[in-house]
Amino acid sequence: MQLPMFPAGVTEINNRVAVEAKDGQVCYVHGHLPVFQHEETDVRSFRMFTSQMVVTGTVKPKEIVETFGVPMVTVKRYMKVYRERGAKGFYETKARHSSASKLKGETLERAQQLLDEGRSVPEVAEELNVLGNTVHKAIRAGRLRQPPSQKKANPQP
Repeated sequence: MQLPMFPAGVTEINNRVAVEAKDGQVCYVHGHLPVFQHEETDVRSFRMFTSQMVVTGTVKPKEIVETFGVPMVTVKRYMKVYRERGAKGFYETKARHSSASKLKGETLERAQQLLDEGRSVPEVAEELNVLGNTVHKAIRAGRLRQPPSQKKANPQP
């Protein structure tokens, strides 16, 4: 049995593992030996290593939640990543899905025509069979321009 002897200034995760943040680095200590280190801003390495410790049974999910103040659902999400894809799952770039590709060429031109005719964004989106958000994104990105809206007269009684 190993005594819980940790260097001074560390935060215990449990009686076997502790963590220390110093000079921009986070160091995990097992017993009295450092076992992993990453920069304080390296969230991917934090998620990977804490998930590895949970999956291998070194710490419990509850201990990660209590020590670092992260939600349990987050701990479980990254445990799943570790189980399914291993350490590399935390460093792979994810494919981004963009709705902007729906507004190209003739569709983009048609969208501009409809806006120029004074149609609203929801009307344009319905006509083109795309989400209104897709049209809004194209406007914000400068790929479409929205004519200044005509203010409707609101007669006061």
